[in-house]
Amino acid sequence: MNCKSFLLAPCIVLLLATVVSAITVTDSENRTLVFPQPFQRIISLYPAHTTNLLALGLEQEIIACGPSDNQLSDLPRVQFQDDPERLLALKPDLVLIRPMISRGYPNLVRTLEKNNVRVVSLQPTEMAELFTYWETLGKLTGREAQAKTMVETFGQRLAKITATLQQIPKDKRKRVYFEAIHRQMKTFAPNSMAMFVLESAGGINIAADADRMRETNIAAYGKERILAKADQIDLYLAQNGRMNPVSVDDIIKEPGFTVIKAVRTRQIFLVDEEMVSRPTMGLLDGIAFVRSLLYPDYGQEGITRL
Repeated sequence: MNCKSFLLAPCIVLLLATVVSAITVTDSENRTLVFPQPFQRIISLYPAHTTNLLALGLEQEIIACGPSDNQLSDLPRVQFQDDPERLLALKPDLVLIRPMISRGYPNLVRTLEKNNVRVVSLQPTEMAELFTYWETLGKLTGREAQAKTMVETFGQRLAKITATLQQIPKDKRKRVYFEAIHRQMKTFAPNSMAMFVLESAGGINIAADADRMRETNIAAYGKERILAKADQIDLYLAQNGRMNPVSVDDIIKEPGFTVIKAVRTRQIFLVDEEMVSRPTMGLLDGIAFVRSLLYPDYGQEGITRL
């Protein structure tokens, strides 16, 4: 081996080692990101990201979060409408967003990435994407083992909650209309996490023929289609929160809704949107809570928060 080859050999070995150790993830916008090591200074601009990062044991790695995120009250608050320089001043190495942010504020993403800050857009819209989402967070942060534990724990708790569902006869299962946005008469897409919550609780989705809107978890239905099934709706369920600030009284007083069976029998209930729409372990509490509404006379195994 000549002198030149001898000097190149360590460089080649180092390059190969770097390639082998590189971590690769694909985000919700089908962007593939390759990075050499886990991120350690994270800004979370979606409360669900924060919840999951905390579940992975990453409280020290989160350096800022959004203004509506109250999980770490002592951290700086930033938002996607801010001047990107405000985020850059915190010296993050990763900013976690969701697709609605990158669509609405592309300049934020461009500026951050131009300054060598990785931006990852994540938001599962279907239950089938949930575990992959957790695993991606694990890869980004070097907590793959903890992410695997989250997946396993979810499966174990789900099995406990649903273990006695077979005690409820098929002809006794409640038929439910699950409202997502009252003012627009929107329900949830059939494959959404909210419908997974409902069906895991033993409910039958009366709007299984709803038309999903784009790549979201929301589906169009309309008042006419709801009223066409008025006599079949045993229970009317509505998510409640920032996305749908509705009350039971709003539903009762909605013109035409008096013909709905669940309205006549006052079987109208609200469920916190965090328990049915956010991709966190809180979905388990949502399942247990919805089951308690549907079948109060049956055992309520697995309920941890009511």
